[in-house]
Amino acid sequence: MSPNRRFHRVVRIGPVWVGTSYDLYGREKHTAACTAPRCGFSTDYDSRAAAELAARTHRCTAR
Repeated sequence: MSPNRRFHRVVRIGPVWVGTSYDLYGREKHTAACTAPRCGFSTDYDSRAAAELAARTHRCTAR
């Protein structure tokens, strides 16, 4: 992941943010990242639907 990633189409689903950006090769990537303390959930997907599904089904284990 590049240090200067610019996200667009950012939406929040519960504690998880889903955003779209471009990788180093110009391909569109979709990221789902949880903002809960001590959670650490963050993954990249090739489709927006997969990232939103991961955000909807994510359950934080750190409580």
